[in-house]
Amino acid sequence: MNAEISLIITTYNWPEALDAVLRSVSNQQLLPSEVVIADDGSRSETRDLISKWQHKAPFAVKHIWQEDDGFQAARIRNKAAAAASGDYLIFLDGDCLLRPDFIKRHQKLATPGYFVAGNRALLTESFTTELLAEQIEAECWPAKRFKEDQINRTWPLRYIPLGPLRKRNSQKWQGVKSCNLGVWKTDLIKANGLDEAFIGWGYEDSDLVIRLLRNNVCRLNGRLATTVLHLWHKEHDRSQEQENWQRLQDVINSDKKKAVQGIDQYL
Repeated sequence: MNAEISLIITTYNWPEALDAVLRSVSNQQLLPSEVVIADDGSRSETRDLISKWQHKAPFAVKHIWQEDDGFQAARIRNKAAAAASGDYLIFLDGDCLLRPDFIKRHQKLATPGYFVAGNRALLTESFTTELLAEQIEAECWPAKRFKEDQINRTWPLRYIPLGPLRKRNSQKWQGVKSCNLGVWKTDLIKANGLDEAFIGWGYEDSDLVIRLLRNNVCRLNGRLATTVLHLWHKEHDRSQEQENWQRLQDVINSDKKKAVQGIDQYL
């Protein structure tokens, strides 16, 4: 289904990775209407990089920045989504490279009443270092070109139509990640976006998906069509994981449909 697509890319102080992601966006067979950088408090190096892309990109680039106050991914994604002009939003992380047909596949899968849950393949530490240093566009490679010491698995890079099978498990919230998630903006607003009570790493995307499902927005499987290449990095600080996990359990055991601290405050 045709849609005006806004690509929302979350980033924090890793301009080399963001540059690689934006290069992969510029190589898309179908360009987005715009890219919105959701910047969770990066320093000036990231701002300078984004400024360069704003002058040279074949698509509009918006930079939404907030002060560095710890891991506040839910808040910056809400701000970026509110600023997005597209009617269909694709959320990405600033360390996920797009295959050339990524946006085209997402647009083809975009269906009223559904969100699209994509997945990822993980690049190794050594290959990530090499890729960034030499600006290797590995996202353009066929699956068979990758070696075992470069990627954890290649089968997700293959395309299989799947058809009606994509709507199996349409009520399953587990396993959906906001590093590769397509959703209609009206549906996101219906659930009031991400819940900013989730601070630090963990489960803000699961909470969003549960509330989307309760608002009659179903899951459509984007695997074997919209896989991204995830650059290796050290694990984020997970000191607040247990608190966020308990917050998620509270949501599961309730009938909550809307975030209390959500996107409505920025609209």
